[in-house]
Amino acid sequence: MNNNYNYRIEGGFPIKGTITASGNKNAALPCIAAALLTSEPVILENIPNIKDTGVMMQILESLGVSVEKNGENSWKIHAAGNLHPEIPQELSKKLRASILFAGPLVARTGKAFLPPPGGDVIGRRRLDTHFLALTELGARVAVNGQFSFSANKLVGADIFLDETSVTATENAVMAAVLAEGHTIITNAASEPHVQDLCKMLNAMGAQITGIGSNILEIDGVPELHGCTYRIGPDYMEIGSFIGLAAATRGCISIKGVAPRDMRPIKLAFGKLGITWHIEEDTLTVPGTQSMQVNTDLGGMIPKIDDAPWPGFPPDLTSIMTVVATQVDGTVLIHEKMFESRMFFVDKLINMGARITLCDPHRAVVSGACTLHGDHLVSPDVRAGMAMVIAAMAARGESVISNVYQVERGYEHLTDRLKSLGAHIEKTDCCS
Repeated sequence: MNNNYNYRIEGGFPIKGTITASGNKNAALPCIAAALLTSEPVILENIPNIKDTGVMMQILESLGVSVEKNGENSWKIHAAGNLHPEIPQELSKKLRASILFAGPLVARTGKAFLPPPGGDVIGRRRLDTHFLALTELGARVAVNGQFSFSANKLVGADIFLDETSVTATENAVMAAVLAEGHTIITNAASEPHVQDLCKMLNAMGAQITGIGSNILEIDGVPELHGCTYRIGPDYMEIGSFIGLAAATRGCISIKGVAPRDMRPIKLAFGKLGITWHIEEDTLTVPGTQSMQVNTDLGGMIPKIDDAPWPGFPPDLTSIMTVVATQVDGTVLIHEKMFESRMFFVDKLINMGARITLCDPHRAVVSGACTLHGDHLVSPDVRAGMAMVIAAMAARGESVISNVYQVERGYEHLTDRLKSLGAHIEKTDCCS
């Protein structure tokens, strides 16, 4: 895989046009792993064509699973026969989602061997909650250069997660659906992608209730069957394109939106004087926005802070930070969930942004300010997209390297941006 290319972006051109939302990356990854839970074929639709889903498919093939492209954004996965329970290190280190194979592998085969997962460098991302949940269900866990899971039999349990972890919830659910007896998962994550996974598992014959809440109840079944399941839209991508439209003073219509998923995001954008309207499943960001910070009562500086669902998604704090540089007024961005995610703001400061980084979690942004082009390096998926937005809002040319990180989460990004009028080219890093 060649990662040696850059984005060259000429800023100052408002975007305009219509796109269709991609499938939810964070739903696709656990749903791909969940296909291991049955020996029958599973067809997954609306899978985004991004780097991370490609690596997940490679991991399936390394485990002995048949993987077949079944059409545009559709895959047929058939985990028949004996499965190889060990994930290759070179694949595991490419994405954090490799940990999602632990639950289904130990449930299906009684064992799983995983090297430490890779993924975004956004601070410490503990795995203890995964081990807690699987141990409660009867798995034995050993850590010795790699993670080893084994179980003679999984048995339902009353589990209280020590943090509202999305991937730990997903691992626990995937193990519990084939465990013997009743499982209760309290303090469970409830994000739309967790809901997608649970709905897919129910379509395979699982018995999960409480979907969308923080308490999931699961009655284990002896086996699951195949299904066809369509992944929901990616509200992180939708939020990113909303931010892009606002920052460039453009207008955009996004088709295929789930309106309920956008409610916490709309509250946060509203603090920056940015709004939109939705008709059926089409979201339209108008070209005219107030672009004025709406202060709290008494003229106090407002805060945009992230939280587990249904709070504002942490993956969009980077996007909001850039958008805030283009809005009149001052706002506090408080990233409570990952301690290193805000460190990318020094790049924005170099571009002319007025940002005070108070500590690893808080940044005060004062706008509006004129950004100018610069050479940027993408540190992770969302900060990388934030840099794309900054470059498109800036005057002059910017070069963004390490764009592999961006394309881990955004499908056909350069082509879609060009269709909206962006002046962007993908070039070899040596050119």
